[in-house]
Amino acid sequence: MAYNVAALAAYTKTNERDLIAKALFQAKSISLATKMPDVKSTAQVNKMDTDAVFQVDSCGFNSSGTTTFTNRVITVGAIKVNEALCPKTLETKYLQLALPAGSNYESVPFEQQYTDLKAGIIAEHLETAFWQGDTGSGNANLNKFDGLIKLIDAASDEIEANVAIYMVGAPITAATGITASNAIAIFQGIYKAIPTSLLKKADLKVFCGVDVFRTYILALTNANLFHYTTDASAGTFEIMIPGTNLTIVAVDGLNGTNRIFALQTSNMFFGTDMMAEIGADGADVKFEMFFAKEANEVRYQAAFKAGSQVGITNEIVKFTLVP
Repeated sequence: MAYNVAALAAYTKTNERDLIAKALFQAKSISLATKMPDVKSTAQVNKMDTDAVFQVDSCGFNSSGTTTFTNRVITVGAIKVNEALCPKTLETKYLQLALPAGSNYESVPFEQQYTDLKAGIIAEHLETAFWQGDTGSGNANLNKFDGLIKLIDAASDEIEANVAIYMVGAPITAATGITASNAIAIFQGIYKAIPTSLLKKADLKVFCGVDVFRTYILALTNANLFHYTTDASAGTFEIMIPGTNLTIVAVDGLNGTNRIFALQTSNMFFGTDMMAEIGADGADVKFEMFFAKEANEVRYQAAFKAGSQVGITNEIVKFTLVP
């Protein structure tokens, strides 16, 4: 006699104890920004400016000069994340093997993996909203507060770097796209547009998307700059513009935007009510998991406030593609 298995479906091992989570990016921008805690709705980013007028030294006192106080307002959005999980839903699937015996469940399988993944997703949304947030957006993950792109574009005195310049022995016109053939010139143009008063500031950075950063790395590699290696920078996603003291920082919040910004990290602000609710880098969200007996379900709950702002707009260089 031989085995007759024609009535059986092909077996696939379920590995019910193993789950693979999706790849996530970090809220790098928030970790670098200046933090403003204790903001429940709005707060002022206060600025002071003054001048100094030289006079001929003589007897008497002649007042001259002006000290001006101004401010910009940071508005945070009140955000919550709620999800109800019914373990009974898993009883008819392979995940039943991860459920405890009995018909009453007060917890869910893979709770640690679930909460870690949830925190990572929240960090991703915060990173993107930090730059791309728009209260007029139809995207629920972007319309809780305005991001830096909208806020900087609304100013009238920021510096646009995408202009026709003369550099590297040839005229360069305003860019309509970012490619490996023009990426080096684009970042050189941004460097050239930065006010000289900012160039020695230790916290001055150039922020771009990881996609633009990759294009720039390829451009440097293609240029065969044998004296300037990109290997280490490709791993850290930070690189110094050759011949300068200026560091490019790739952040996921600018992915897909083709926007580049040069500013001090002390001039970019992240506001929240309590930093402990989201962590210093937005990736350690405070949450609660509890069993709701009346609904016979396990619930996830997190709540926090978040908002973006810049301080001095005329010290910000931006790059915007021309149509």
